[in-house]
Amino acid sequence: MANPMLNIDFYKATHAKMYPKDLTKIVSYLTPRGSRISGHDKLIHFGLQAFIKEFLIEAFNRDFFEKPFDEVTNEYFRIIDNTLGPQAYDKKMIGELHKLGYLPVEIAAVPEGTLVPIKVPMIQLTNTHPDFPWVVEYIESLLSAEMWHGMISANVGYMYRKIVDKYYALTVDDDVPRSKALGDFSFRGQESLSSAVKSSAAFCLSFLNTATVPAVPYLEKYYNCDCTKEPVAYGAVSTEHSVMCSNFAFDGDEITMFRRLLTELYPDTSFSVVSDSYDYWNVVNNILPQLKNEIMAHNGTMLIRGDSGDPVEVVTETVFRLWNIFGGTVNSKGYKVLNPHIKAIYGDSITPQRAESVYRILMENGFACNNVVLGAGSFSMQCLETGGELAPYTRDTFHIAVKAVYCEDRAGNMMPIFKAPKNYIKVDGEFREAENSSDKEISKKSHKGMCCVYKNELGDIVCEDGYTSATIKDVSDKNMLATVFKDGKMIREYSLSDIRNRLYGGAF
Repeated sequence: MANPMLNIDFYKATHAKMYPKDLTKIVSYLTPRGSRISGHDKLIHFGLQAFIKEFLIEAFNRDFFEKPFDEVTNEYFRIIDNTLGPQAYDKKMIGELHKLGYLPVEIAAVPEGTLVPIKVPMIQLTNTHPDFPWVVEYIESLLSAEMWHGMISANVGYMYRKIVDKYYALTVDDDVPRSKALGDFSFRGQESLSSAVKSSAAFCLSFLNTATVPAVPYLEKYYNCDCTKEPVAYGAVSTEHSVMCSNFAFDGDEITMFRRLLTELYPDTSFSVVSDSYDYWNVVNNILPQLKNEIMAHNGTMLIRGDSGDPVEVVTETVFRLWNIFGGTVNSKGYKVLNPHIKAIYGDSITPQRAESVYRILMENGFACNNVVLGAGSFSMQCLETGGELAPYTRDTFHIAVKAVYCEDRAGNMMPIFKAPKNYIKVDGEFREAENSSDKEISKKSHKGMCCVYKNELGDIVCEDGYTSATIKDVSDKNMLATVFKDGKMIREYSLSDIRNRLYGGAF
C-alpha cells in the first residue's frame, strides 16, 4: 500500500517549512459553510469514525509507522524530490514524525448522526505535540475527499425517509416499517467501489434496503454492528434482463420462467421480476392472470418490476391493475392494500420528486403507499433536480471546508486566526467592495478562535467562537465537540444503532 504521507495535495508538503518558527499549536475546523440547495440547511455528520479507523489508524500504522524508517522516508523523498523539488519542503518532518511513532493529532466532533446546521463546525482538529502543528492541516485534503460524499448520501437517504414518513403516516398502518419502503440501487453508477460503499453505507442510516453488498462489511468493521444479530441492511432476490431474456430464448415465452420462479426456484421466498424485456403490460394484463393460482399459493411476495417508460405512471398504474386482478384489503386508515402475494416495484430512477408523486397519486386513488417498493439510483446520490434545474452534488454543495482558526507559540501566546475576504464587484471597469452580498453567495469568512458548539434554549445547534485553549475549558460541559481520536487511538466510538437512533430519535 502507498505511504499515507503521500495522500496530499502537493502544496501540503511545503507548509511545515512556511509556518512561523515558534508555532506550537494549530486548531482547525471542518464546517459546512453554506448550502446551494434551497431548503437544505443542515448536513448529517457521518463517516468520521470510518475515516479515522481506515486511514489515521490502519493505514498510518501499517504503511508508515510500522515500516522501516529508510523505506518510508526514501519513498517519500523519491516522489516529492522528483515532482516538487528537494528545496521546496522540510525533509526532517517525515523522519521526525516516523520516530515519534504515532500521529500527534486530537480530533473532536459532534456525535455522528447529528443534523448539523450550516456554518456550525462538525469536526475539530489540533496537534497534541508542540513540534508537529503542521500535521493538522496536512491531513485536510484526505479528510475532505473521503467524507463529503458520504455525508451528502446520508442527507439523500434522510430526504427520502422524510417523504416516506409523511405518506406512510397518512396511508399505511403504523406497524408497517418505514425503513424497508425504499432502497439504494446506486452501486454501478458510482465513481468507484470505494465511493459506492461509503455512499450506500450512509444511505443505510435511513433505510435497510441496498443492492451494495460491501456496504454491510464496511458498516460492521467501522460502526460496531453485526448483520447476524441486528438489521444492518438487506438485499433482495431479483431477476435481471439477462436472466429473463436467456430464459425466453430457451422457452420461447415468458410465462414459463414466471412459473418456474414461483413453484421451483423460490416457492418460499419473496422475489422481484423485471418484466419489461419485451412487453410489460402484456405481462401485467395477460401473463399474471394466467398465474393467479400459482401466485396465490406462493409462500411469499412476487414484486412486478417495471424498468422503462415513465416511472411514476408505470408503477402507479401497475398497482391499480394488480388490484383489479388480485384484490386485497382495506387497512385501518381506510386505504387499499394489495393481496400480500403481489406488489409493485420500480428499482431505480425514482428521484425525490418522483417518490412524492408516486405516493401522492396512490393516496389520491385510495391506495396505501406500501403497495410499492421504490429505489434510488446513482443519479439521486449525485444530483438533485430542483426548480427545473440539475444541481450536482459536490464538496461545494454545502461548501465543506477545513480552516485553521487558532494558534499558539512557544512563549505561550494564544492567537485567533481567521480569513475574512472582502467581496468585490466590477463597476464601470473597476473593482469596488460590494455593499451587499448576493443572497446566493456563500461567504468564505471563517470562525475566529476556538469554537463551542452547543444547543441553545430553543434546542437549536449553534456555534460560538472566540475561545482560547484556556477558556474553552469553561464551556466543556455544554460543548458538543467531544474527543473521538487522540495520538493514534480511538477515544470514543458510535455503533450503527447509536447513529440511527440519534438521527431518528429512536424511531428508526
